[in-house]
Amino acid sequence: MNISIPRLSLVILIGPSGSGKSTFARKHFLPTEVLSSDYCRGLVSDDENNQEATSDAFDLLHYVAAKRLARGLVTVVDATNVQPEARRPLVRLAKDYHVLPVAIVLNVPEDVCHERNRDRPDRTFGPHVVRQQRSQLRRGLKGLKREGFRHVFVLDSPEKIEAASIERVPLWNDRTDEHGPFDIIGDLHGCGDELESLLASLGYQNQTSAKTDPVWGDSFYAHPEGRKAVFVGDLVDRGPRVLDCVRIARNMVQHGSGLCVPGNHDMKLLRKLRGKNVKLTHGLAETMQEIDALSDDVRQPLCKQLSEFLDGLVSHYVLDDGKLVVAHAGMKEAYQGRGSGKVREFALFGETTGETDDFGLPVRYNWAAEYRGSAMVVYGHTPVPEPEWLNHTVNVDTGCVFGGKLTALRYPEREFVSVPAAKTYCEPSRPFLPQHDSAETLSAQQLHDDILEAEDVLGKRIVSTRLHHNVTIREENSTAALEVMSRFAANPKWLIYLPPTMSPCETSQEPGLLEHPAEAFSYFRSHGVPQVVCQEKHMGSRAVVVVCQDEEAARQRFGVSEGEMGIVYTRTGRRFFTDVEVEKQLLDRLRAALTATNFWKEFNTSWACFDCELMPWSAKAQELLRSQYAAVGAAGNAALPHAISALTRTFQRMGDDNWRDAYPGLANFESRFNNAQAFVKAYRQYCWPVASIDDLRLAPFHLLATEGRTYLDQNHIWHMQTLGKICQTDPTILLATDFQTVDVTNQASIDEGTQWWLTRTSQGGEGMVVKPLDWVVRGKKGLVQPAVKCRGKEYLRIIYSPDYDSDVNLTRLRHRGLARKRSLALREFALGIEALERFVRREPLRRVHECVFGVLALESEPVDPRL
Repeated sequence: MNISIPRLSLVILIGPSGSGKSTFARKHFLPTEVLSSDYCRGLVSDDENNQEATSDAFDLLHYVAAKRLARGLVTVVDATNVQPEARRPLVRLAKDYHVLPVAIVLNVPEDVCHERNRDRPDRTFGPHVVRQQRSQLRRGLKGLKREGFRHVFVLDSPEKIEAASIERVPLWNDRTDEHGPFDIIGDLHGCGDELESLLASLGYQNQTSAKTDPVWGDSFYAHPEGRKAVFVGDLVDRGPRVLDCVRIARNMVQHGSGLCVPGNHDMKLLRKLRGKNVKLTHGLAETMQEIDALSDDVRQPLCKQLSEFLDGLVSHYVLDDGKLVVAHAGMKEAYQGRGSGKVREFALFGETTGETDDFGLPVRYNWAAEYRGSAMVVYGHTPVPEPEWLNHTVNVDTGCVFGGKLTALRYPEREFVSVPAAKTYCEPSRPFLPQHDSAETLSAQQLHDDILEAEDVLGKRIVSTRLHHNVTIREENSTAALEVMSRFAANPKWLIYLPPTMSPCETSQEPGLLEHPAEAFSYFRSHGVPQVVCQEKHMGSRAVVVVCQDEEAARQRFGVSEGEMGIVYTRTGRRFFTDVEVEKQLLDRLRAALTATNFWKEFNTSWACFDCELMPWSAKAQELLRSQYAAVGAAGNAALPHAISALTRTFQRMGDDNWRDAYPGLANFESRFNNAQAFVKAYRQYCWPVASIDDLRLAPFHLLATEGRTYLDQNHIWHMQTLGKICQTDPTILLATDFQTVDVTNQASIDEGTQWWLTRTSQGGEGMVVKPLDWVVRGKKGLVQPAVKCRGKEYLRIIYSPDYDSDVNLTRLRHRGLARKRSLALREFALGIEALERFVRREPLRRVHECVFGVLALESEPVDPRL
């Protein structure tokens, strides 16, 4: 016997002890799919035959089964299950999780059971037990269907059991192996002219079938590129060409160029065609008039085939490996890909509160506002003026029959294509107009994202990223990040990216140096990267700049309605400038430069996000300079000269001409004084007074994103050249980043790059950042560091201390560990890029902030303090 079970089902094995259930389960199912009552008894009591533990064992079994079914996993229950009261909670469990219960009955002869039990020392019960179990099984066998089992398979001999095979078949709504592309079309309601116009706009062509259907004709629409139309239901009622809409949809389904889910109007028509007592309201009367106008010889076969077509429509479809769900009124995550009356009802009507509004229509729960699923859900049912994304869902019913338009969503492009209604065919029951002027109204997603929920970011989280698989955020780090985000962060609607930390190169063994380009070049060469770009490392503060072309762009794309047109924020998400006017002036200058270079038109965007350095360092670190760096420098320069003078006078009074040799410690004080002076000189190079906007310098080095795309696919030379053109238009405050390309497999090129670094660091420069030519590189061991910093000797005094380069201190610093820092850099890089890509895809802000928040949380992870 070939036993076909749904891919998602609860399989219940039924049979007396010794019938072979466990052997059957091991043969046909994975060990993780099988829940054995005996094993559960062992888990709760250390004895699989302890009948006193049966109640606890089944509590455990039911609990685990519920968890598996909630995750959409086939679950097999291996127990005798011969009594209806034992099966009842399992059937109820299947119903609760909207999966189909399947019964596989092993009804073997009693003597076979006895023989098998005799060979098992743990089965010491008498023959009356098996006899009683078989009697209970026979009494309930005919009633299994009535108990709720959708499929029942009876194997009544050892030979049939041995020969049986299991085939897992998809549910009717499971079209996960269909990857599109799709064109998902909103409610038709008999708008045949608009449907034909929309199909033409989408590129579908009317073709002729080789076989003529006497009822539905021989024409059908198909797309030359293999696209498939998906109709969200409500083909009928209200409009003037109901039967034509049904014909077009039905013929496309028949010829494989379309799919269709039912709408509530379609199901109401089906009930009417089956002779049910249905009220001829909400457009059904017009549909029946169109049908009744047909001649008898046409009407009767048409009604029969129309009933068959509507009856065959599946509640919803799960497409493209589960990435896309289409249903008439929507589909919440817990129902996707499942089958039950409740699922079908939700697909047709959504979820109502039981109340009616002022127009006598049911009030519906806004399930989309609470949706947290990863699948995109496309639906219709309730007409809206414009299709708007909300939590990865979109309503494409734009009320064509009410004088609106007929809309299709192109998937996976996420583009909307619409044709206007030729006229208003039916007056809507409730006003079909936007409640506010569109220029003043935020999108549905932006309104929903106005308040972010702490539950979406707190606790241990595992964030899936494209570049680095899953990134784990620990609970304690999330708590620290929430403290920073809630108290200090800028308006979260602007926070679409946080930059990652950066690892230094390996420790150099060059005398007196902690870092040297040779180690940076060696790192990338060892990972198979032949070319790198060395970028000048500015001594400023990291700044992310988001700039919009105008206020309208800021409102539409970022949901900011306070007149802002951009922001400059730090790598911890804080607003860079406390003076809003200074920020505005800087953004105005950058916006003017972008306009002057025709940036908005060239990149087809109204906004852009840049990764930059903003100088001087003192513009942001004034308090740090005052309380730490200046204090250290002042103390050293004040105290050390007095100590040196006192020691010198003391030894001079002793009259010993060799007093310097006798007291070498004096040289140490002199060296420390020189280091203190070098320390002050080092940090002062990065500080200057800022009296006006012209005293600032903004050095962009990455164009991160614009509307519709990110720029990871462009190499760093492209970024430098693109940004360099922008900086040329306003060199007063926009600073192009100098760079050098190095072939790390060529010694001459390496020497040239090293000299480039030496020249800059000897002139007081901070150093350089070494990056692979391509932004994202995967080596043999996975993702390669996107950047490695190599800093100059004098600059490192600011980081470590004035005396860091003494032999004792250098020896200690050279033992620093890079592994954790580099792991952190890769994880933060992946999260930052994931945030950008989610924003570009117009995912909900909570999904973007899951990644942004993750970067901030990872900053709480401890790393080697010597870095």
